[in-house]
Amino acid sequence: MGVIIHGDNLAVLRQLPDAAVRLIYIDPPFNTGKVQARLTRRTIQDDAGDHTGFYGKRYRTIRLGRTSYADIFDDYLAFLEPRLLEARRVLTEDGSLFFHIDYREAHYCKVLLDQVFGRASFLNEIIWAYDYGARSRRRWPAKHDTILWYARDPARYVFRYAEMDRIPYMAPKLVGADKAARGKTPTDVWWHTIVSPNGREKTGYPTQKPVGILERIVKVHSEPGDLLLDFFAGSGSFGEAAARHGREFLLVDSSRVAVGVMRRRLARYEPLVATPRARGWRAQLSARRAPGGRRSGGG
Repeated sequence: MGVIIHGDNLAVLRQLPDAAVRLIYIDPPFNTGKVQARLTRRTIQDDAGDHTGFYGKRYRTIRLGRTSYADIFDDYLAFLEPRLLEARRVLTEDGSLFFHIDYREAHYCKVLLDQVFGRASFLNEIIWAYDYGARSRRRWPAKHDTILWYARDPARYVFRYAEMDRIPYMAPKLVGADKAARGKTPTDVWWHTIVSPNGREKTGYPTQKPVGILERIVKVHSEPGDLLLDFFAGSGSFGEAAARHGREFLLVDSSRVAVGVMRRRLARYEPLVATPRARGWRAQLSARRAPGGRRSGGG
């Protein structure tokens, strides 16, 4: 179903053939200037516990571990540019790139993406809005990320309108029973909760993104059998979304912790795990080089 590469993503991108990938999603480090960290915890019911939960019951928190990485770059755009140039090269003619970033760097990154893909290739600025976490008393709380959509060819790209998930009308009585039951298609503002700190989806990896957001991208902008790429793969959410919908995935990350999380999370799909220098992953991908990600030849 897919391949996980532990190593430098630029080295991997340079080994991929032209027009090999139908859809790319990346969630690069946001260059916040901070060390991103997340504690992994488990909560059990205990009458002598350290906090109170539902119905007044007492619970105890057990700390299981901590993951972190330094989100600091001296020249962020210089780091991104060669990777984006390679990303454009490996996209099919009707392929798309979705670039996930936060408000600190979004405007700088868009200028760079315009230079790499051309301004005409910019199709949407998608706002992922959520309502979770602390509230600032000194400014409007930042509760959104930006996802920039670029098509390699702005006149030809995959957009499967019928595969969009539907969302409820805010005033269903005004549109009638049939429309209310069907729901409406989303706009460029996507309201979706973050990964629940206590939910089954949580892996404990810092900055993990919810699969629900990525499934929407996968279903609309690719087809079953396509090869999808995330070269800042982190916890593997994009690979999870791809595999759930019959797409093949290539995930790349330089973090040993990230690769370990992905191996566990995606084990049921039996991905090949390799390094950039290994030959096996290139041979596996070379067997499926037809345009649009479809397999060539028999089998």
